[in-house]
Amino acid sequence: MTARPVRRRESRLSATRRSRRTASYGAREVLSRLRSMASPRNVEGMARFGIRPKTTVLGISVWDLRRLKWDLGTDHRLARQLWASGIHEARILASFVEEPAQVTAAQLDRWVRDFDSWDIVDQVSALIAATPHAGAKIRAWAGRKEEFVKRAAFALIAELAWWDKTMTDREFERFYPLITRAATDERNFVKKAVNWALRNIGKRNRRLNRSATVLARNLARSESRSARWIGTDALRELTSLKVKERLRRRKAVTGNR
Repeated sequence: MTARPVRRRESRLSATRRSRRTASYGAREVLSRLRSMASPRNVEGMARFGIRPKTTVLGISVWDLRRLKWDLGTDHRLARQLWASGIHEARILASFVEEPAQVTAAQLDRWVRDFDSWDIVDQVSALIAATPHAGAKIRAWAGRKEEFVKRAAFALIAELAWWDKTMTDREFERFYPLITRAATDERNFVKKAVNWALRNIGKRNRRLNRSATVLARNLARSESRSARWIGTDALRELTSLKVKERLRRRKAVTGNR
């Protein structure tokens, strides 16, 4: 996969969604505002959904963080300072205000070492997918031992499959060996991301639906319990009438296979 900036849909990190303003707030002011939004009750609720990072958790919803992002604009320096705070929500907000064009491969390697919860992986992956480093990081992280680093590789595949309209079918099919190898990883947050990646690839168009379905059938026959779950669950969605009809309508409109 060739490294290149990713064009994003409007509802995620596209240029039309990102504020054109430059953030004029300092990190201290932003962190103070975040602390004022803290909700111990929400922290308990997050824990019930498996969000138990080692960092400080304030209990602020992603939707409130997104609204705050509109006030802040974008600022590479502020993003780095927020990440360095060690506060869970500040790190998610850092990915919202970061400027993809200024993100370096070394910065991503530093940030990924701090991943300690599935939600921060998934939120930050939206930023990473908008950088020129996404393809290289998928290949580098897919074989890592750390649970959340490995999850990041497949969360990235899922992001690209859903939003990037410039990638070819062949580029996505090159991820199949990574999916096959990782499918035997029994860890919950890895196998769910592998499943997510396979399902999103199979929902892009009819050709990829066919090839992803073949892979899912092979996984469903595996001796690995994790691979069988991934394959069976993906098959359920990829062969559903809902997905088939959506892809049929998409072909009628776009002419894609």
